[in-house]
Amino acid sequence: MIYAPSPINRHRATKTEMEERAAFLIDYAEAHGPITVRGLYYQAEVHHVPGIGKDDSGYDKVQRQVLILRRAGRMSYHDIADATRWMRKPDSYDSIDAALKETARLYRKALWTSTADYAEAWCEKDALAGVIYPVTSEYDVPLMVARGFSSETFCFEAIEQRGDDKRDFHVYTLFDFDRAGQDSARSLEEKLKRFAAAKGIKVYFHNLAVTAVQVRQWNLPTRKPKRKSHADKKWPHKFCCELDAIPPDQLRDLVRTAIEQHLPRRQLEVLKVAEEDEREQWLRIFGEAE
Repeated sequence: MIYAPSPINRHRATKTEMEERAAFLIDYAEAHGPITVRGLYYQAEVHHVPGIGKDDSGYDKVQRQVLILRRAGRMSYHDIADATRWMRKPDSYDSIDAALKETARLYRKALWTSTADYAEAWCEKDALAGVIYPVTSEYDVPLMVARGFSSETFCFEAIEQRGDDKRDFHVYTLFDFDRAGQDSARSLEEKLKRFAAAKGIKVYFHNLAVTAVQVRQWNLPTRKPKRKSHADKKWPHKFCCELDAIPPDQLRDLVRTAIEQHLPRRQLEVLKVAEEDEREQWLRIFGEAE
């Protein structure tokens, strides 16, 4: 049997184009990381990097090249965020003395003990948690990864760990702007408010990202919505947008601005000085201070 030649003329990137693409990926990740691979793909698309189009093949190209660049030592592994895989292991030490010294070295002050409100950040995706963790960690804010629809148990435990703390509970959410993401956010809100009400805690929900307004104002890259299931067909918009489409610096700024409504930068700096002083006191006790 004789097959006719394929009508599709696929462009194979030249060495020059590959190097141009590599230079962009390396420079952007170094300047704005940590960033997810998908986030890098969106930025490559927005910046019209050669060979990167608005389709799955464009993402695959970025994914492959990022892997090659990291293995070649040209891109730092620290610049790419991926919190989807982690190890469970209790801390262990050679001696009590070693444990006390490590405790002193890692000492963190509870920054929210005397604040008027309590705040948490909830992110839909594991990988994006690695992008915003530098901010939530700095401010000692819990970062919860929903992984789509949060279970009853996860939501119950999130409220239960508050103990007798009756302060207003501010929940800052970061979910994809699509049917699944927005349904997940609404489900999370219903569950947390239901469990909080039983403990007399008032919950305030704040949708940080992604919103339709952000998509328009920031000209974020979008994709066509899924229309397969009955639920998908109810999505009222002609487009969807993923969290990864927001530049990582912009995403971190969103989280930082939200947190600073409850813990202003000046207050954080004062608490950080106190934390460092207390840490140094413990280190001097164990002869570890320089």
